[in-house]
Amino acid sequence: MIDDLVVNAALCMLMTAAAIWTVVTVRLLRAAIGLALTSALLTIVMYRFGSPLAAAFELSVCAGLISVIFVSAITLTSRLSSDRLNQRESEVLRRFWFLPLLVIIAGVILYKTSIPIEIIAFEGKTAAQDDVRSIIWNTRHLDLIGQIAILLAGAIGVVLLFKERKHG
Repeated sequence: MIDDLVVNAALCMLMTAAAIWTVVTVRLLRAAIGLALTSALLTIVMYRFGSPLAAAFELSVCAGLISVIFVSAITLTSRLSSDRLNQRESEVLRRFWFLPLLVIIAGVILYKTSIPIEIIAFEGKTAAQDDVRSIIWNTRHLDLIGQIAILLAGAIGVVLLFKERKHG
């Protein structure tokens, strides 16, 4: 049987690769698909780390609803010409060339300095809680912060999408 640590590391690496691909791709539909893939992988990671409620929320809202909204918005936009697409691709590569290096450095720093994941993932499992509200607000702060960050990133993405359409 494959060790849990190896599976978790592989899932995190796949999720990071999907997130980087989402950021650096120039085609909006590919970025939306990359976001859905990143969210789906994050759902698996959250579930494996003992956060089934956050995983269900991630799958339904982030991987499902937000991806559908993005794809719907993309279908309303016009296609870029090949010259504009090439120009945009070079702009994206110029602006985000450092991103893979930054992710690797951050991963190494977190690996060397962080608390073991088992302590974070299972900190609230022994407390007897009655309802979802008390679990989310009292014991799963990191899950809540992650969900808020993902929703804000989706909202900013929609704003940037319509801003680009206005200028394009």
